[in-house]
Amino acid sequence: MKRNVIETVLGAVVLAVAFIFLAFSYSSANVGGSGDGYEVKARFSSIGGLNVGDKVVISGVKVGTVSDVVLDESTYLAVVSLDVASSVKLPDDTAAFISSESLLGGLYLQLEPGASEDMIEPGDFIQYTQAPQNLEQLLGQFIFSLQGDDEDK
Repeated sequence: MKRNVIETVLGAVVLAVAFIFLAFSYSSANVGGSGDGYEVKARFSSIGGLNVGDKVVISGVKVGTVSDVVLDESTYLAVVSLDVASSVKLPDDTAAFISSESLLGGLYLQLEPGASEDMIEPGDFIQYTQAPQNLEQLLGQFIFSLQGDDEDK
């Protein structure tokens, strides 16, 4: 009987530690969202592999997340909605770029604020955007350009 009590107490301790770890992970990952931000949108001709939940950064500092990605059926452009922290005010000449974290993948949205004194209002669109570079297309162009040089000789 004494052994069963020890096993039960040890099991309860393991479950408590697992719950504390889960709660810490949930809070540090901001899965629930902060709710104190505002939404801005941007149109892209291609978003590569950008997904909901990917980070939005300015100068390498996370200032928000991608909250939605939809297709504009009239222009056939991808409309990306961003949830930006309310403490960050974006000038209306801000540029948005989809960048790669590494060669292995992982995308994020990079914002480069401009110098305008007028700010983007919640729900407005970022006017200046650039789609991600497609590595396969760049390699294909490079290879074909080398073949063209060989034919000239």
